[in-house]
Parts: sequence; structure tokens; C-alpha cells
Amino acid sequence: MTQRAGKLPREVFLSHSSRDQRFTLRLAEVLRGHGVPVWYSGTEILGAQQWHDQIGAALRRCDWFVVILSPSSVKSEWVRRELLFALNDRRYKERITPLLHRPCNPETLSWTLSGFQRVDFTTDFDDGCRDLLRAWGKGFHGPKAFAPPTDANKPGCGI
Repeated sequence: MTQRAGKLPREVFLSHSSRDQRFTLRLAEVLRGHGVPVWYSGTEILGAQQWHDQIGAALRRCDWFVVILSPSSVKSEWVRRELLFALNDRRYKERITPLLHRPCNPETLSWTLSGFQRVDFTTDFDDGCRDLLRAWGKGFHGPKAFAPPTDANKPGCGI
């Protein structure tokens, strides 16, 4: 993932398009459930707040930047602004992770993204979570980890 893999973030900034809100909320819940602090605008910005100020404060505070890539996000001016901030802030050096949610051309957002290893969520959400959490030295405990036993494994079956 990155050269600083294994170090738990103080807080991860999730940059996304509002059209990917459902996916981003699901990801934020999984990360929080695994002890990874997350700043996600959908849960952190309250009514009557100046949302652009809240985003700026979070970008200055967080130490990891995850950009969720989709056809909508690569066209988003706000995702572009957030990414440019992260690319220009030394705190995010080697701590920017592009996450491929839906097939798209990341270079539409920034030519620099081709230099980062992406985490692919296009085929399986759980596998994507596993790969992302591995960057911080964490294991994934999701639905696959708690799959119910098959009939062959149940007591009294297969006799």
C-alpha cells in the first residue's frame, strides 16, 4: 500500500462525490468498527455549519487521505480541491490512498494518481476493506469472517 504501512491513522479524511454517499457511509462505518478514526462529511457536518470551513479544518487535522474514485468523483471540483490540498501538504506524504469504487479514469481528476497504488473495491467490498485495513496493519472482520457453517459442518449432518 504505502511505505508507512502498519501505522494506525489518527484520523482518515474520506474524499468523495455526494453521489457516492451510500458507499462512503458504509466504508466509514466499517473503518470505525475496526478502530480507524474517520472524518466523513456525511456524518461530521451538522446543520447550520459552514461546510467548507469544516472540510478545511478536517483536512488540516487528518493524517491520511483516502479519495474514493468513481465517474462522479473524478469530475467533482470539491474532490479535486481536497486532493490538491493533500498533495501539497507534507503531512500526507505517502499517506494518500486512491480507492476505486467504480470503474473510471483517475487521471481525469489528477495525473498524479497513476503514481499511487489503488485499493480496488469494484469486485468485492469485503476484499477492498481487507486490503485497505492491511495498510494500517489491521485485520478485517467482516461478514465473510463470520460466515455461518455449511450443512456439512453442522453437528449431526452428513451422517
